[in-house]
Amino acid sequence: MCVPGRRPTGTTSCSSSVSIRPSSPSSTRSKPYGRRSRSAGSTIRSSSTTTTKSGAPSATTTGRPSTSSTPTASSATNISAKDATLQSERALQELLGIQREPVSVEGIGVEAAADWDHLQTPETYLGYGRGNGPVSSDGHAFEAHLYEIPEHLDLRQWALAGSWTVAGESVVLDEAVGSIAYRFHARDANLVLSCGTHEEIPFRVLLDGQTPGPSHGVDTGVDTDEDGNGVLRAGGLYQLVRQPDNVRERTLEITFLKPGAEAYSFTFG
Repeated sequence: MCVPGRRPTGTTSCSSSVSIRPSSPSSTRSKPYGRRSRSAGSTIRSSSTTTTKSGAPSATTTGRPSTSSTPTASSATNISAKDATLQSERALQELLGIQREPVSVEGIGVEAAADWDHLQTPETYLGYGRGNGPVSSDGHAFEAHLYEIPEHLDLRQWALAGSWTVAGESVVLDEAVGSIAYRFHARDANLVLSCGTHEEIPFRVLLDGQTPGPSHGVDTGVDTDEDGNGVLRAGGLYQLVRQPDNVRERTLEITFLKPGAEAYSFTFG
């Protein structure tokens, strides 16, 4: 059986002078799935998975080091984060009486550092609560709707094919077969997924309409293989694409062969 992840939540703080009224139940049902504008200066961030208190998988984002002009200890002494880490490790070795060269640790798979030089696509939420919505969407939130992927997608646009329900935090496939397409520019493309209470859900990934080949997710057998085949077994972050070289604008399409797939957000690195 698939073990679902946990849903992302947040906490809201407010002053004592602000009165918060509970929303009417009707206000959360059958809302038109309209678009929300994003600031053009949105920070592009890489991601790693976490679980949150409410029960669905989420992506925790981390961005580039701040470029603020406010002086910091590291900027004042012109010490890089790597140098500071090495100094800390050597200090600990001295305290422990150890003398050896520090070991360099490099992340692999979704843990690898983002390719900032080619990262031009931000994290994208698919639920109506935080997302802009699929292209040519005329469906309503919390209602099953039949979608089609258009012939052309612009950069940072996404679309659905098949019968999907758009919820507040995710899109849920109601009937087999269903697809999500995304036009992106990044080395890595990842998707936060869950299969809820359903059994394992097989899926297939295409890149520009072809099998990904060497650009498949690097965790072969766990995420995708060279033919783009993978299995959704549990809630978490699935790496669908890693371009080994010649990073450029591509169209990713993931197709689920059984109903029940829940998709939360795309992340890129």
